[in-house]
Amino acid sequence: IPEDERDYFLERMYPAYGNLAPRDISSRAAKKQIDAGKGVGPLKNAVYLDFKTAIEKKGKTEIESQYGNLFEMYKNITGLDAYSEPMMIAPSAHFSMGGLWVDYELMSNVQGLFVLGEANFADHGANRLGANSLLQACVDGYYIAPHTLMNYLAHGQPQGKTEYDNELNEVNQRLNRLLNIKGTTTPDTYHKKLGKILFDRCGLVRNEAGLKKAKEEIKNLKTDFYENLLVAGKGQEINAELEKAGRVADYFELALLIVEDALTRNESCGAHFREEFQTPEGEAQRNDSEFQYVSLWETTENGFKLHKEELNFEYVKPEVRSYQ
Repeated sequence: IPEDERDYFLERMYPAYGNLAPRDISSRAAKKQIDAGKGVGPLKNAVYLDFKTAIEKKGKTEIESQYGNLFEMYKNITGLDAYSEPMMIAPSAHFSMGGLWVDYELMSNVQGLFVLGEANFADHGANRLGANSLLQACVDGYYIAPHTLMNYLAHGQPQGKTEYDNELNEVNQRLNRLLNIKGTTTPDTYHKKLGKILFDRCGLVRNEAGLKKAKEEIKNLKTDFYENLLVAGKGQEINAELEKAGRVADYFELALLIVEDALTRNESCGAHFREEFQTPEGEAQRNDSEFQYVSLWETTENGFKLHKEELNFEYVKPEVRSYQ
């Protein structure tokens, strides 16, 4: 790519951080370029990540020692060699951030429910990524849970037959409901459609109209799911399709909650970016005076009920951070 045709947009937009800007900011910046018609690739939905300068400075051997597996995966997927041509990357929505409370033995406030890995808040808070996330999943699963879970079971009281039968019947009813729909649409299809709704309307950038539309679309898709789902196989055997269907059914509830939470949060902060709440420069506009709390949601017969857990900062006060 000739130098005069390049636009190092992260360095231009965020000169203080450049390519080291946080991933939510970098992803939104990439989306802006794509929305402006500068996207590359077959779908015009990506931007270039060019290692040319880094290879010239450090040499291919050094880059390969640091990022070799990334280059291999990229070549396996695209057939392209990122050592000799720019890599195409598409911006995506950030993690759903948050971690469940656990005690020292990784049990939640629900007796018998243990939370392992990135799903709990534990040592790294709720925003850890990459290596920290992988490390905690390994440590929790391999070293901690086998001991703490056994400790809980050793001191627990056996469940009565009535309680066991009731729970077993409830699970069987749910599985049979999914199996007996016998429609024409697979769980994978619903999963992809739900993902597209969330990416388009509750992804990198959100707004009130889009979130309300998402709510409506998710409810309609959920209705269609319970009318036209097709689960191949039987229930009395290992059935990956039935497992998928059960997960997608749960995803509908989670998706509705994510959208509801985004609708109530009238500010932009971190990975939550509402178009209505941004600075003249297009950066996130926080509202700490009204939204300095953790959102705790309760499922009720009429939908979701919000409980606010106020955050009090005694020593370090929150401040708006500038990456420019």
